[in-house]
Amino acid sequence: MEELRNRGQKRESRHRDTWDPFQLNPVGAEKEKKRTCFRIMQSFMAVLVGLLVLTSAVVSKGSLLTLVTLSSPYSLRSPTDRQFYLLLLMCIVVTPNLLVFLKCLWKCTFKSYVAPNMKTMAIMAVIEVLVAVGTAILVLIVMPQFDVLTNLFICGGVCILTSILQIVFRLPHQPWMTIFPVCSLILVLMGYALLAVDYYVRLSSHILEQDENCYMYVGIAIFTSLLISLNWWENSLQASNNIQEMLSKLDGSRDYMYLFTSLLRIAVTIGIYFLHYGLIANPRIDFAAFSHIKANALQVGLGLFFLQAFCSAACHWFGVVACKIHAVRMSFAFPVSLTGPTTLLVGLALFLTKAGNLDVGTHIVYVNYTPIDNPFLDFCAGLKKLQGSNTTSVVLLELSNSICRTSLNSHYALWPFSLLVLEGFCMWLGLIACTYYVWSMKVPRIERTSQLFVRRLYESAFINQSLLLNIKMKVKYPDSVDEAESCVIYLCATMWHETYDEMLKILTSMFRLDRYRGDPKHEHQNAFDFECHIYVDDGFQADGETGKKFVNPYVNDLIHVVTEVYRVFTNKEPDEVSIIETPYGGRLVFVLPEGNMLYIHLKDKQLIRNKKRWSQIMYMYYLLGWKGYIVKNPQKITRQNNPCRASLVSLDGQAFLLPNYDNDSKRKYISDENTYILALDGDTDFHPSAVILLVDRLRMYANVGAACGRIHPTGMGPMVWYQKFEYAVGHWLQKTAEHVFGCVLCSPGCFSLFRGSALMDDNVLKRYTTKSTRASEYVQYDQGEDRWLCTLLLQQGWRVEYNAASDAFTNAPQEFKEFYNQRRRWGPSTLANTLDLLHSGGETVKRNTSISMLYIFYQIFTVASSILGPASVTLMVAGAFQFVFGISGTLSIIIAVIPPIIYMLICFLTKTNFQLTIASIMSVLYAFLMTAAFFAIIGDMIKEETFITPTGIFLISMTVLYLITAILHPMECGLIIYGLMYFICIPSGYLLLTIYSLVNMNNVSWGTRESNKDKVEKKHRGVLCNQNCKLCCWDVSIQVTQETENLMLQQIQQAVSTNAPAAQTEMKEMTTQESQNCSENNKHAVENNKNVAKNTDDTKNPLSKHKDLDSYSEKSFSEGESSIERKDIIDDEDDSDSDNFTYDNQEEEEKEVVPESDWVRPVKDEFLKKLTYANLKRNLQEQIKYTLRNKNEEDLCEELVQMLTDTVNEELKDRVGPEDILSDSQLEELQDALNESARRILKTNRKKRLEARVKRAIERTLVAPQVEKLSEDENDFWKKLIERYLEPINDPKGHKEEVERELKSLRNKAVFLYFIVNVLWVVATFILEAIGSDLITIKIPKYLPNGTLSDEPLKVEPLSLMFLLSFAILLIIQFLAMLYHRVYTLIHVLAYRGSEKDYKEKDEDDEMMILENRLADGVVISGEDF
Repeated sequence: MEELRNRGQKRESRHRDTWDPFQLNPVGAEKEKKRTCFRIMQSFMAVLVGLLVLTSAVVSKGSLLTLVTLSSPYSLRSPTDRQFYLLLLMCIVVTPNLLVFLKCLWKCTFKSYVAPNMKTMAIMAVIEVLVAVGTAILVLIVMPQFDVLTNLFICGGVCILTSILQIVFRLPHQPWMTIFPVCSLILVLMGYALLAVDYYVRLSSHILEQDENCYMYVGIAIFTSLLISLNWWENSLQASNNIQEMLSKLDGSRDYMYLFTSLLRIAVTIGIYFLHYGLIANPRIDFAAFSHIKANALQVGLGLFFLQAFCSAACHWFGVVACKIHAVRMSFAFPVSLTGPTTLLVGLALFLTKAGNLDVGTHIVYVNYTPIDNPFLDFCAGLKKLQGSNTTSVVLLELSNSICRTSLNSHYALWPFSLLVLEGFCMWLGLIACTYYVWSMKVPRIERTSQLFVRRLYESAFINQSLLLNIKMKVKYPDSVDEAESCVIYLCATMWHETYDEMLKILTSMFRLDRYRGDPKHEHQNAFDFECHIYVDDGFQADGETGKKFVNPYVNDLIHVVTEVYRVFTNKEPDEVSIIETPYGGRLVFVLPEGNMLYIHLKDKQLIRNKKRWSQIMYMYYLLGWKGYIVKNPQKITRQNNPCRASLVSLDGQAFLLPNYDNDSKRKYISDENTYILALDGDTDFHPSAVILLVDRLRMYANVGAACGRIHPTGMGPMVWYQKFEYAVGHWLQKTAEHVFGCVLCSPGCFSLFRGSALMDDNVLKRYTTKSTRASEYVQYDQGEDRWLCTLLLQQGWRVEYNAASDAFTNAPQEFKEFYNQRRRWGPSTLANTLDLLHSGGETVKRNTSISMLYIFYQIFTVASSILGPASVTLMVAGAFQFVFGISGTLSIIIAVIPPIIYMLICFLTKTNFQLTIASIMSVLYAFLMTAAFFAIIGDMIKEETFITPTGIFLISMTVLYLITAILHPMECGLIIYGLMYFICIPSGYLLLTIYSLVNMNNVSWGTRESNKDKVEKKHRGVLCNQNCKLCCWDVSIQVTQETENLMLQQIQQAVSTNAPAAQTEMKEMTTQESQNCSENNKHAVENNKNVAKNTDDTKNPLSKHKDLDSYSEKSFSEGESSIERKDIIDDEDDSDSDNFTYDNQEEEEKEVVPESDWVRPVKDEFLKKLTYANLKRNLQEQIKYTLRNKNEEDLCEELVQMLTDTVNEELKDRVGPEDILSDSQLEELQDALNESARRILKTNRKKRLEARVKRAIERTLVAPQVEKLSEDENDFWKKLIERYLEPINDPKGHKEEVERELKSLRNKAVFLYFIVNVLWVVATFILEAIGSDLITIKIPKYLPNGTLSDEPLKVEPLSLMFLLSFAILLIIQFLAMLYHRVYTLIHVLAYRGSEKDYKEKDEDDEMMILENRLADGVVISGEDF
C-alpha cells in the first residue's frame, strides 16, 4: 500500500506540470535490497556448518582415541585383537597421505605440473620425513602407552614450533599482540611439565599397571610433538616474507611435490610400524593370526576406522566451507577450538551414565592398609571380571579401564588428578593463544582453498590442531576499495530488430548497474568501473522520396526507451547527450544518472559489415585495441604560453591532454587481465549481482578466459514452455558436467563475461576476424559465433566456466518457425565446433590444463549420442506404436521409419515455409502419440504387475532423477512442470528438427528477428496504386507512386502553361531561401543555447571545461582556413567572464565548420524536448536534490527547490505552454533569474560555499544536446579498422554461386553420414527384433509386486539394453557433477550475500568537485586551480 501511495504522489507532482504525467515503470527499476530469506539462509547455514564441523571433529577425535585405547598393551583385549587395532591405527595415519597422493596424481596426469628443483625437493623431503617419523612414533608407539585422557591432552603440544616462530619473526601485526605466542609457549611448556609430574605422582602412588618406562615415553612424546610441529613451518615463514623465492617456487610445484612426499610419508609410517612391532615390540606381529579374529573385534575395528577416516575428511571439508562462506568465527574457529573440551565432556558424560550399568562385583576387602574413600577403587578392580563377557560393550569397557589408569584410581589421594586436568587446560589454552589470528581473520568474498590453507594435507590424528595451525596467518583481504584489485567492465550489447519491451529490459539492467556502482552515498567491496556500449546493426534507412539517410524506427524506439528509463530512475530527462558522426554511422553518448557512460553505436550497413560477429569484432578492437593503446600512449600536444588549466595537466614539463572520461584514464592502471567484456544481447535482463558473481570467477582464477551464467528463457506459449525445460536440463546437467569435468564448450553471447587478455591472445581475436570463404567456415564461423569464439579460447589454453547463481533472462522464440530457424543455425554450428575441438583434442589437452583425454572421450560419447539421436527417437516412436496399438516390433519399426524419410524428402524438394508447416503438423501428431505412449507404458507396468522392466525402470529413474535435480534448484523447481511438454515434444526436437537443420544447412541466413517493418514502409511509401494481374503464364504488376504522379502533373503543366519554367524557378528560389533562413535560425538557436550554458560565473564546474576544451583541441579545420589562435584564460576571477566570452566565440566559429548529416537533426530535436516548460521544472527539482543529496542540507534543499520552482513559474507560466520548447532568449533569461534566486537563498542561509554546485545543477538542467566530432586519431582508427576487417561484404556473383554449391555439397555429405549411421542402428535393431531368438536376447528376472520371482523372464534386445545403459550412465555422471557443482554454487552465493553491497552513507565534506587524473600520477586538480 505504501508503494502505491508513493507512486501516486509522484504522479500528482507530474500532473501539475503537464497533461501527460503517465510513464512506464519497468520491472526491476526499484532499488536493490538484501533479501530477508537470504539473510536467514546464511545464518542457518553458518550454524549448520559450525555444528557439522564440531560434530565431525568430535567423532574423529573420539574414534581415534578409542582405537588407540583398544590397541594399548594395557587393554583387556587379546594380543591378536590389539595387533589388528594397531594395524587399523596405522591405516588411519596413512589415509590422508593416500588421499593427497591420489589427488596430486590426477592433477599431474591430466593437468600440467611444474617439477621443483632438487634443493627445494630435498628440503621438503627432509621436513616431511621428520613429520612422518614424529607422527608415527607418537600415534603408533607412545599414545598406546598412555591413558585416554593423557592422549587427548598431549595433542595440543604440536603448536610449540609455531609459537616459537611467531616470537622470533615478530609476526603479530601489533607489538602488544606478541603476548599471545609468548603465553602459548609458556602454557605448552607448563603442560609438558605437569605431564611429567603427573606420571611421577602415579608411580609414587602405585597406580595400577604403571611402570618405570613411562618417563621414557613422556620424553619421546615431547620430542615427537616438536617434530610434528614442523608440519606447519610454511605458515610462519610465508607470513614473515622470509625465503619468499623458495616458497614461490614451491607454490608452483606443489602437486608434484606432494605426489612425492605423500608417498614418502606413507613409506616412513609403514616402515616404523613394521620396524617396531615386527622387530622390537613383544609380542611381535603375527599376520597369520588375523584370519582368526572374532567377528565382534572385526566389526568394532572396521567401524571405528571408517568412522574416523570419513569424519576427518568431512571436518576438513566443512572447515573450508565455513571459511569460504565468511563464517570464520562462528563456523570454524569456535567449533574447532571447542573440539577438545567437547570430546572430554562427551566422554565423561558417557562414562558417568553408562559405567553404573557395569556389573563389577562386590566390595573389595583390603588387609594390610585402609585406602581413602574412593568409589573408583572397587569399580576399577572389578573391570577385569568383565573381560570375557559378551554383554558388555567393548568400547565402554576399554575406555573405563583406561580411565582407571589415571590418578582417579589412587589409593592415597584424589588431588593428583587435578594435575592431569591442569595439564589439559594448559595445552588447550596454549593452542588457542597460538592461533589467535584465526578469530580476527577476514576472507575475501571468493577465495581458493590454497589461499586459505598452507597445506592441502590434514592430519587425521590431530584434526582440530591441524585445522587451526594450517590456516594462513596472512590472508590477502581488501580492507578498502582502493586496496582491492580494480577492474573495468565494458558492457557490450548487440541489437538488431529488438522490440520496445526488449530494449526496455536491457536499458533497465544497465541503469540498475549504474545505480549499484555509482551512488557516492554507498560503498562496497566490488572495485570496478564500467561503461555501457550498445551496437545497433542496420541502424539507418533511406527516405524513399528524398533519398536522405535517417535513423530507422528501431533506433527511434531505442532513443525513446533511454529517455523513458532515465526518467524512471531519476524523474528527469537525460542531462548530457552528445551526437557524433562516425565513419561507421553515428554515435549517441549519454551520461547515466550516477556518472557512468552509455554509448549507442549506430551502424550503417553501407559503411560497415552487418551482423553480430562483426559487431563483436568492432567493439573488441575498439575497447581492447584502441582504448588500450591510447591509455598506454597519452596524446602529446604542443606546449603553449598560457594553456587552459581546466584541460591540461603538467607532467615533467610537458602538457598532456586529459581524456574526456575518467574510465580511459583509469584503464592505464588496469591490466588486460582485469579488463572484462560482458557480452549481451539486446533483450537481456540481469541484476548487478549476476555480473559480480561472474567477475568473481575471473578474479579468482587467472586461467579463466570466459564465464557464463544461467540463462532463463522468457515468453509465453508452448514453444517457450518447451525451451524452459530444455534450458533447465541443459544448465542443470550438461553445463555443470562440462564445468566439473573439463570446460564449458559454449559461453552464450547473451550473457557472458570475457577476459580482455584472453580475447587478445594469439589465434583468438585475430582468427575471429576471419572472413568466411568456404562452406564449412560459413557453418562454423557465422552460424554460431559464440561457440566458435569459445572454441578458440579453449584451444589456446583458456578455461570457460559456468556460474549457476548468475541469472540472466532473455526472450526465447515464441513461434514454431522462429524456433526451428534458430536451431537450424545452432545445430550444425555446435556439431562443427565440437568436431573441430575433438579433431585438435591432443593439442588442446597439452595447452589446456582443464581439458583431459577423459573429457575428450566424454565429449566423443555425447557427440555420438547426438548423432544417433534420430534413430533413437525413431525406435522410441516404434515402441510407442507397439505399446499403443499392440502391433509387432518389426512392423512398428517400419511404420516409425516412414514419416522421417518422407519429411526428409520434403525438406529436399520443397521451400522452407512448407517444410516448417509440415514439421508443425507432424510435431502435433507425434505429441499425441507420445502422450498415448506415456499412459500405455504405465498401463503395461500395471498389466505386467511390475515396474522392473527396461522401459519402466528407465521412465521411473528419469522421473526421480529430474525431480531430485529440480528440488536441488529451489528457485527453479517449478520448471519441472514443463517436463511433460518436453517429453511429448522429443520427436519434434530430436528427430524433425535434426532433419530440418541438416537438410537446410546450406541456408546460412540468420532466420530470427526478421522484420518486414522497413520493407512494408518502403513498399507503401508514396504508393497510390498497386495492382497485380496474373493470367496463364503472364504476371503483370502495375504501380503508380506519388513521384510518378508529380512527374506527370509537371509535364501536363509545361504543356498547358508557357510560364511554368519561370514560376518553377521562382518557387525553387523561394523554397531555397526559406530553407537557408530556417537553417540559419536553427543554427543560431543552437549557438545561443550553447552560450547560455557557457556564460556562467567563475564557479563553473571543471568537468564542463574539460569536456569543452577537449572537444576544442580535437577539432580539425579544412584547408584554406586560418587556424584559430587560442586565447589566454587567466586565473583571475575578475577576468573570467571576458575570457569565457572569447572562448565561446571561438567555439562558435568551430561549430560552423562541423557539418551535420541528415539524420542528426531529427535525433537532436528528440532530445530538445527536455527544454519544455514542464520538463524543465521537474528536471530542475531533481537536479537540485541530486546535487545536495549528501550534504546534510535537507531544509536548504527543500527551500531551494521551492524558490527555484517559483522562479521558473514566474518567468514562464504565462509565456509558454507546458509542452513548448523554450527559445534561446528565454533560456538565457531563465538561467540568469535562477542563478540570482539561488545566490540570494544561499547567502541568506550562509551557504555560499554551495553556490558553485547549485549553479552547475542549473546549467546542467538548461544545457542542450551537443553535436560533436570525433578526434582525428579515433576517426583514423575507425577508417583503418573498417578498411582492414569490416568493409561491407560485396562478393561477386560467381563466388556466391560457388559457395552455394559448396554448401549444398557439405549438406549432402552431412545428411549422408547421419543417414547411414542412423539407418545402420535402426536396421540392426530391426534384424534383432525380426530374428527374435532366445540366443540373442538378454533375459532379466521378473519379480512380481509380492516379491516372488515370475516363471517367465523379461526379454530385451542387446542393442536396446546397451543404449539404455549408456544413456543412464551418462545421466548418472552428469547428476553427480551437478551435485558437486550445486555445493560450490551454494558456497559462492552465501559468500556473496555475506559481503553484499552494504548501503552505508559516506561523509563527504568536499567544498568543490575534485577531479583526480591518474595520468598525472598523483596530481589532484581541485577548484582552487580554476
